[in-house]
Amino acid sequence: MNEIIIRAATQCDLPAVLKLYQHLHPHEAQLETAAAERVWTTLLASSFMTVIVAQTADLLASSCTLAIVPNLSRGGRSYGVIENVVTHAEYRKLGLGRRVLAHALDLAARADCYKVHLATGSKRETTLRFYEGAGFERGGKTYFEVRRP
Repeated sequence: MNEIIIRAATQCDLPAVLKLYQHLHPHEAQLETAAAERVWTTLLASSFMTVIVAQTADLLASSCTLAIVPNLSRGGRSYGVIENVVTHAEYRKLGLGRRVLAHALDLAARADCYKVHLATGSKRETTLRFYEGAGFERGGKTYFEVRRP
């Protein structure tokens, strides 16, 4: 495999990220261009958010999004939240997902986050072991969510 670059996404990465997200939620309709551009611009302009990508010579092969949330507890130390972890189907099992997660964890450590959350809807044991292998622990806090239609 060619050289892989792990980096923060930029404005021009939007089309490639949208294409990669088809591997995250394959049955979900793609966002309309104007809406995607608006969200992307807002996301990249936020000082709290970083979209991390693994770039090959040909495409963006893996990505995750890290939010660093300011916090008034824990001595004012922030916490991190990782979402939208995805690797292109043809590039799985090559360590790219682990590399983007490691980069996210490094950014969180440099921001002095006292913890980093990652949630998955997957019940597949291989997926859960992947996250454990990347340094995450199962069974910490109980996670609840409210989903809007």
